[in-house]
Amino acid sequence: MWRRISSHLSPLLQTRNSFLHTYVNQVQGGILKEKSQFIAFVLGGPGSGKGTQCEKIVETYGFTHLSAGDLLRHEISSKSENGSMILEIIKEGKIVPSEVTVKLILKSISSTDNHKFLIDGFPRTEENRVAYERIIGAEPNLVLFFDCPEEVMVKRILNRKQGRIDDNDETVKTRLKVFKELSLPVVKYYSKKGILHTINGDRTEDEISSQVREVLSAYEPIFR
Repeated sequence: MWRRISSHLSPLLQTRNSFLHTYVNQVQGGILKEKSQFIAFVLGGPGSGKGTQCEKIVETYGFTHLSAGDLLRHEISSKSENGSMILEIIKEGKIVPSEVTVKLILKSISSTDNHKFLIDGFPRTEENRVAYERIIGAEPNLVLFFDCPEEVMVKRILNRKQGRIDDNDETVKTRLKVFKELSLPVVKYYSKKGILHTINGDRTEDEISSQVREVLSAYEPIFR
């Protein structure tokens, strides 16, 4: 799948190197590391409730929420050449090449003085994970995984009516298939690392929030 996507993105991939060079130099030069960053990855299938819970974490703990999907949609809305190419990939329910997303994440991280970040919906693949850790030079401090039955996720997505281009039945099924095939290996990797915390997403918002708070309370002395 990676090669098939890449073959349609050569103009986009040709422009990424100068951008990444700038932000990689910032990381290597200590600009980002000086902030004593606390990075939490938030993983889960589409409609698992992770976006809603990220909003609550921001309100309670003061994290900066970086949604990989929102960053990509913002790039699409900019009407740039990169945005047009990203749009075509998302319409097909496929995953945007890692370095494109890492570029957008690094840009957002470097633009704030906050040191606490929720990176939502990334990494989605092992290739994503390897690319992120290679560029950043570190693993996340913790990973929250919202585990939710497929039928619940489908129902939530089709009922939310946010006007998103990927909120239709056919694309939702494709996204769930991609998630199971490509994202679950990332979940298993971080589980073996001992930094993954599974949240039962098939609960009420308050019940899910309670689970999240229980996890974060153990890390609060570190990120405060």
